[in-house]
Amino acid sequence: MSKEYTVTYRSENVYEEWVDDAYWQFLILPLENSTQELVEKDFSNSIHAINQYSINGFGFNSIKVHPKKRFKEISFEATFKVLKLESEEIKEFSKTEIKKSIEEINTLEFKINFERFLKSTRLTLLPKLETPLFQFNTNTSLLENLKLLNNWIHGFLKYNAGVTDITTTLDKVLSQKSGVCQDFAHLFCSVCRKNGIPARYVSGYLNHENGYLGDSQMHAWTEAYLPNYGWLGFDPTNNILANANHIKVSHGKDYNDCSPLKGVVYSHGNHKTGHSVVVKSNQQQIQQ
Repeated sequence: MSKEYTVTYRSENVYEEWVDDAYWQFLILPLENSTQELVEKDFSNSIHAINQYSINGFGFNSIKVHPKKRFKEISFEATFKVLKLESEEIKEFSKTEIKKSIEEINTLEFKINFERFLKSTRLTLLPKLETPLFQFNTNTSLLENLKLLNNWIHGFLKYNAGVTDITTTLDKVLSQKSGVCQDFAHLFCSVCRKNGIPARYVSGYLNHENGYLGDSQMHAWTEAYLPNYGWLGFDPTNNILANANHIKVSHGKDYNDCSPLKGVVYSHGNHKTGHSVVVKSNQQQIQQ
């Protein structure tokens, strides 16, 4: 079974003075992998500047825009049609597999292979604490520990828009016990890495039709690597595993690797910027 979605992304920018030059890079294209297919894509801007499609430094599709004429207003609109497959049921692990998985993540080879997603960054660095925030249970599977971590973060942090921004570090998030989806994801990654489990920050879109919490623009969740399974998605904001309602765009060490929009604008005076994302399910289910 699969679901088809239409994702509409809009960005509007108004400048007080003329913009003489500008560069933008959008990281908003849904990824194509074993669980999702990009059926259609369309991206346009109001001043008809050329859109350049390319691969960014992390291997994800991006769109670069460099207008050749001055402007005071510019808007961008993207429409994507995405086919999402239902996630496969996760198998139960035997006691032997549990033991082997724990042994594997402690090997030097494993640590070298996953070094990028085992190291802390400025946004995923835990402050020094007298006692661990979350204690892993070595008598149960890594999967069960991660489910418990997902649940713990969901209960520990309160979803509260406006109390953090894209530069907020975990010390502030932990002190106020609140934040938005990117803060939930950063905390999940941090605790995983602290316990030797590779974890990566994921940026994408979320279907809110089932009442899920998340930003009205891009949503953030995580993926952790489990020996004998691979990368598995966790959404601590909603205390669920990533499923057919999650449309992945990119992943990285933290938000900075996955920022949906980066740019440089040469202008003076004030400006106003607005973004919106709408995800609509075209059909409840499509029979394969």
